Amino acid sequence: MIILMGYVHLKPSDVNEFTADVQAVVSSTRAEKGCLFYAFTLEDARAGRMLTVQRWQDQESLTAHVERHESAPFLKKWGNRMRMDILKYDISNERSFME
Repeated sequence: MIILMGYVHLKPSDVNEFTADVQAVVSSTRAEKGCLFYAFTLEDARAGRMLTVQRWQDQESLTAHVERHESAPFLKKWGNRMRMDILKYDISNERSFME
């Protein structure tokens, strides 16, 4: 399993537009094969900081997500307008929080 977690940094004036654009992508991404969890949330509007948490079944699923044709317009529009501080984790021992 792959987990991505971290921040997307934007100009504060871009936060509302980015939020609308990313929400348009969220539901289709959640339906993708291998997507176990996918979320973006506004953490600090004044700083232009969004938090993302994603869980993917495997690297192949994540690669397919990045390469799918629906991602291209979003990345083209926002690629130069955002800075990503997102880390990728390989998970091999998933268990309940209370264990």
